[in-house]
Amino acid sequence: RRLIVAEVFFYLLTESRLDDALPGLLERSLERGWRAVVQSGTEERRDALDQHLWTYAEESFLGHCFDFEDGAADAPVILTTTDANPNGASVRFLVDGAQPGDLSPYVRAIFMFDGHDEGQVEDARRHWKDLKAKDHKLTYWQQSEDRRWVQKA
Repeated sequence: RRLIVAEVFFYLLTESRLDDALPGLLERSLERGWRAVVQSGTEERRDALDQHLWTYAEESFLGHCFDFEDGAADAPVILTTTDANPNGASVRFLVDGAQPGDLSPYVRAIFMFDGHDEGQVEDARRHWKDLKAKDHKLTYWQQSEDRRWVQKA
C-alpha cells in the first residue's frame, strides 16, 4: 500500500512577504502538536529565517535550529536546505524555490510562494501538476487584501 501525504497546501503570497506570513503558520502548526521543518531554496534564505524567527515579535519567538546542529532531533522547528527531517516533523514548509523530496512522511506539506516572483509562480504550477499526478490532495490558498487566507481551489 502506497503512502501519500494527507494534504498539500499552496499559499500564494500577494499582500505580505514570507517573513510576515510564515511565523503565524508555524505557530498554528505547533499549536496542533506538530513539529515542523522549513526547507529553503538557498542558505541565504535559511539564515535570514533563522534570525527572523527569534525576533519577529516582541512578545514571542519560535524555538528552532538548523538540521545539522546538536539537538535538532528535539527542536520544534528545523531550518534546512535539504530534505532532512531530523525532528520527525509532521508538517514540511517549502519556501523560496525549495524542491520537494518524498512528502509521504508528512501529515501536511505547505508550499509558500511569492505571487510577484514569476519564477516562484512557475515552480508552484509545476509542483501542483506533479503532485496532482501522484494523487495528493491539493488545496490552493491566496491572501485577501486584509492578509487573510482564502481557499481558492
